[in-house]
Amino acid sequence: MQLTPHFSLAELTASSTAASKGLDNTPPPELMPRLVRTAEMLERIRSTLGVPVVVTSGYRSPAVNAAVGGVTSSDHAQGHAADIVAPRYGTPLQIARALAPLVDVLGIGQLIYERFGSTSWVHVSTRVPDKRVNRVITITSAGTQLGVQEV
Repeated sequence: MQLTPHFSLAELTASSTAASKGLDNTPPPELMPRLVRTAEMLERIRSTLGVPVVVTSGYRSPAVNAAVGGVTSSDHAQGHAADIVAPRYGTPLQIARALAPLVDVLGIGQLIYERFGSTSWVHVSTRVPDKRVNRVITITSAGTQLGVQEV
């Protein structure tokens, strides 16, 4: 099922963890409007970057979220979030830096540049965090910092 011109439900629910562990990652019907809203945000990001955006993690069922070590309050489990890369644009750090000043314009509630070892990605969510100072943050194995930080 196509949610927007460039993003499908299959793309937002694909999970290697679900496949390898035999877990169902089908979102309940009540989350479909949120997934459409997330796909619409991804369309705006794609248009802004001018290149395809690859979703590395989208919706996670409670079982999949637990299997990947996600927190129970994860925006992924509520259909609000996607982790993305856009190799034709640049590194996740470059993507985060490009998007950070545009969070309001693009309808990004929260942007997180995440880096663990040599792996990094950009987490985007339609949900605005309770503490607005946490709208743009960096998370690494060393902890959380405000803004997009090269670490």
